[in-house]
Amino acid sequence: MNEFLEQEEQVLRMLKTVFDPEIPVNIYDLGLIYGIDINDRTCTITMTLTAPSCPAGDFLVEDIRQKVGSVDGIENVIVNIVFEPEWTKDMMSEEAKLELGML
Repeated sequence: MNEFLEQEEQVLRMLKTVFDPEIPVNIYDLGLIYGIDINDRTCTITMTLTAPSCPAGDFLVEDIRQKVGSVDGIENVIVNIVFEPEWTKDMMSEEAKLELGML
């Protein structure tokens, strides 16, 4: 596996360890991650929140910075929070829906 793909896989693994404190599903399976861009030791994560007024937003951003920043070769983590497209439950993975009893 080439180094870039391995690094991206490590970032994905780290994102799957970040949980919204109010929902027992990781942010990746919730569908909150819209994009991951790794360029020259900087990882930029584009994501949304389940609601614009989500009280866990700051916690999630800091947790992402710490965990993704622990990946070898990543020195800087930028988290961009966007609200378009608006998050819906349809963005959740099948696993997340099953975990939350939605299937």
